[in-house]
Parts: sequence; C-alpha cells; structure tokens
Amino acid sequence: MRDPDFKSIGKWFIYSILIGILTGLGATVFFYLLQGSAKFFLNYLGGYYPPLPGGESVDLVPPVSVFPKWILGLVPALGGLIAGAIIYKWAPEAAGHGTDAVIDAFHRFRGVIRKRVPIIKAISSAITIGSGGSAGREGPVAQIGAGVGSYLANLLRLSDRDRRLMLIAGAGGGIGSMFRAPLGGALFATEVLYREPEFEFEAIIPAIISSIVAYSVFASFFGWGVLFDTPRYLFRHPSGLFFYAILGILCVILGALYVKVFYGLRDRFFKKLPVKNFLKPAIGGLMLGIMAMFFPQVLGMGYGWIQLAIYGQLTIGLMIVLVFAKIFATSFTISSGGSGGVFAPSLFIGGMLGGAFGQTAHLLFPDIITQPTAFVLVGMGAFFAGVAKVPISSLIMVSEMTGSYGLLVPLMLSSSIAYLFTRKWNLYEKQVSGRIDSPAHLGDFVVDILAGLKVQDALTNKKRMVLIPQHMPLREILTFITDTSNSYFPVVDDAKRMVGIMSLDDIRNVMFEEGLSELVNAKDMATSEVITVTQQDNLQDALRKFTLKNIEEIPVVDIKNSRRVIGMLNRRDVIAVYNNELQKSRLG
Repeated sequence: MRDPDFKSIGKWFIYSILIGILTGLGATVFFYLLQGSAKFFLNYLGGYYPPLPGGESVDLVPPVSVFPKWILGLVPALGGLIAGAIIYKWAPEAAGHGTDAVIDAFHRFRGVIRKRVPIIKAISSAITIGSGGSAGREGPVAQIGAGVGSYLANLLRLSDRDRRLMLIAGAGGGIGSMFRAPLGGALFATEVLYREPEFEFEAIIPAIISSIVAYSVFASFFGWGVLFDTPRYLFRHPSGLFFYAILGILCVILGALYVKVFYGLRDRFFKKLPVKNFLKPAIGGLMLGIMAMFFPQVLGMGYGWIQLAIYGQLTIGLMIVLVFAKIFATSFTISSGGSGGVFAPSLFIGGMLGGAFGQTAHLLFPDIITQPTAFVLVGMGAFFAGVAKVPISSLIMVSEMTGSYGLLVPLMLSSSIAYLFTRKWNLYEKQVSGRIDSPAHLGDFVVDILAGLKVQDALTNKKRMVLIPQHMPLREILTFITDTSNSYFPVVDDAKRMVGIMSLDDIRNVMFEEGLSELVNAKDMATSEVITVTQQDNLQDALRKFTLKNIEEIPVVDIKNSRRVIGMLNRRDVIAVYNNELQKSRLG
C-alpha cells in the first residue's frame, strides 16, 4: 500500500471512476435535453416525426402531420437563431462540432476548458439538433465529458499533464456512454488527437475506466441494448472482399468531397457573410430548411434512416440522393457556426453510400453479395475512419453500436483503404500528425538533446532554396516552382531582402481563380509576418516555433541582418538530427 506506483494506480482509478459518474450523468441530462428539444421543435412546431434507431424506444405515437412543409422549413432557422444567440453571447468556443475544441484544448491549451463551455455546448447543441440541424451528439458529449475532466483537475490542483489525461478520460466516457460503445469511445478519445495511427497511450486506461462507468450510468436510465437493430451478418465469401475494397475507394472520393464542401462553405461563404456571427447559424438553418422541404431525411442525426437502410427499406436512388444532400445539410448546420458533432452525419453519409452500393452489387452479383445491407455497416465505419483519421476506433464503435462483429474483416479492409487514401483531407483540422508534433509532448522527447544543438547543425543543403521576387506574377510563379519539391518560398525585394513568405497552399488557393494569373503577384500572396531563426539559435526553440504554428519549414536568416535569408530549416531535418544524437548517446 505504501508503494508509489500502487498509490498512482489507485489515484487514477478513483479519478477515472469519478469522471465516469459525472460524465454519465452529464450525458443523461444532455440526452433528455435532446429529446425535449426534438419534441418541441420537430414534433410540436414542425409536425415531423422522424424514425428512430432500433435501440431507442419511442414514448409517444406520432400523429398524422397536418402542418404545411414551409413551417418545417423554418424550424431549423429558428433553432439556429436561438442557438447562435446563446453561443456567441456566453461561449463562442462552443460553436462548431466540439471534438476539434477538445483536441485543441489538449494540444495547445494545457487541457483547460472553461467551466461554462460544457453547459452552453449542451444547451446549444440540444437546440440545434432538436430543431432539425444536421449534426450529431458526439462532439457535444465529448466536450461535456472533457469539461468535467478539466474542471476536476483544476479542483484537485493537478498538473497540466494530469489535466490533459483527465480531459481525454472525460471525452472517452461521454462518447462511450452516449453511443453505448464503451471500448470504442475510449479508443476514439485517445486516437482522434492525431492524424497518424497513434494513440495517447497514457490516457487509454483512464479513458476505458471512465467509459465503463459512464456507460453504466447512462444505460441505467436508457437501457442496455445496442443503438441499432441488425440481422446476423456473416462474412463467408472471400470474393466479396473485392466489393468491400471498391466501397473503401468510394469512401475516399466522397470523403474528399465532404471535407472540401464542409470547410469550403465555412471559409468562402459563411465567414464572408456581412452579418453578425450569431445570425449565421440561422441562415444556415434556413438553407437546411429549404432542402428539408424536399428531403426531410436530412434533418437531425438521421439514425432512424440508417436503421431503415439496414432493414433494406430504402431505394438505391433515394440513398444516393441523401448522400449528397446530407453533405450539404451538415455543412449548412455546422459550418455556419451551429453547435453539434460530425460523427452522426458521417455515419449517415457512409451508411447511405454503403447501402446504395450493396444493393447495386446484389442486383449484379446476387450469388456473391447475399447480404447487401451489410454494406451499410461497413460504409459507416469506413467513411468515418477516412475523414476522421480513426481507423481503429471507428470499426470498434460501429461493431459495438450494432452488436455485430461478423463484419470485422470487411470493416478492416474498407476502413484501411479509406484511411490510407484520404491523408490530404481531414475533418478534424486541429489534429496534429503525431505525438512529436504536439505541444503537449514537446518536452517529452527533445528538450535535453535539442537544447544543446544549434540550427546550423540541422541546416542541410540537400534542398535548393527558392526565392521568389515580390513582383513576379502568379503565371510565372507556377512555371518557376514546377521543378522544385519545396513547399515554402521566401519572397524578396530587388535587393534580395525578405519581405514575406508563401506556401504551396497559398498558391493553390488562388491558382484556379479565373483572371488572376496576371493580376496577383508574389507579394499579394505572401505572409508579411515571417517566423525566422538564426544559425545560432538552439533547436529546442526552433522546434517550438514549428509546433506552435504548425508549419514545416522556417527561413534561416543572417544573425546580423534579419531580412537576408541564408537557408530553410525543415522540421524533419530537426527530428533527423535528434535521432542521430539519440543513437550516438545509446552507443556511448
């Protein structure tokens, strides 16, 4: 009992249980808020009663709706207006899909979440989703659980490291309880932090314990069954793997479209609207409502429609239409600043894609594809694995939510393909590549070694430095950089003095705009506030600059002239030097 390790284990066991109890209660309250909001907005005001998944009972009999469609079309706008006013009055960070806020808090804000955020997130998300907003409950419940963990850590005056672990334990407990997927929820919370296949392994056990307890609390109120009712699926035909591979490829294509539309509407439309931020969710809700007048299936989370697809009761044509309609419906809701998660819409999109593909394959190859609705489940897991960069937890969560483990093999294949080929597109923009790229782990790997090394030790001449004259037009820039593998380009004046820097992303943002090839020059595209290092700076400071700004290259300038560029320092060169020094120390 006096052993320090035993005390540490006991401490975290108690912390995790406490987090699980509070998170389970928070998820329960949030679920009641969702039900009440849906009854008021969709049932009472809109006269719309969407189907529910098999694992969620119905406590009222839907009457025959006598409301005109235009009333239902206005309900999401009303919900967006109320939610927007609440969010931007008390907690602007509650806007969006929530999971990104948890990721950002872990990496860059020491695990700190303001006490009011979980409350505002729960209320605003319940209003958004309950009024028909195309969003899910994973983001809100993750932020609720993370807020519980962060608050307890502050109350107990724990370190930043411990606060981060409790934040992840809370997020895992929230997701595991709400979706009746305790293992998948815990793994999701530790995997979603990184784009590469890495886990926050120190948080896995606290997250699992928290998730078990939170799930038990939540299920005590709402039942112990799985979310979806599914037949007994079996994988018996190896030739069917070919079709599951094709489904994985389709998830890649659709995932890229989803991410581009989602962030494209946010950056190019909603952000540029000349109105107050709190009004934008209402505008997005109105756009969603107009779509819902023709396709009411896009309203809300859509789990009931996924259930009907599993039952094989939706036509191929309808499912194809709903795939694209849901992409835009979700973007209207969340990209406008509405509050809700992206897990449910992603499952909906992947499920409808899988359902349409499975039924089509069954019509063409009935002897091979004998259970076409199995593709609904595989599509759900594969699509989310690709866009969210969670290949392991997504297949576990889908299996737990459906109670079907007979499709693990095709799920693994489709999810792996979707994950591997969607590396350029990511639904969670706050993710970092790996632990080495996280500010939370900056001191874990490199402080002692890199603090004693200089930038000049990592500066390599392998890659030619490319300087772009400030007056060079876009057309010439495209030709100029064709033969280089560089990603960042210092922009200089006539005297070769740096006036800014631009990246390939800056060029891509304007290269396809008509009529700009001669009007836009390098200086127009360049960022004038340039982060630099000198040859005598130590590599620890250099790596901190890389990490905090999430960039890959930094200009190295003359120590006597900060505008004279003498080279480009690459993040990977710093890591390579670190690895070499570490190897030397191991060899003595």
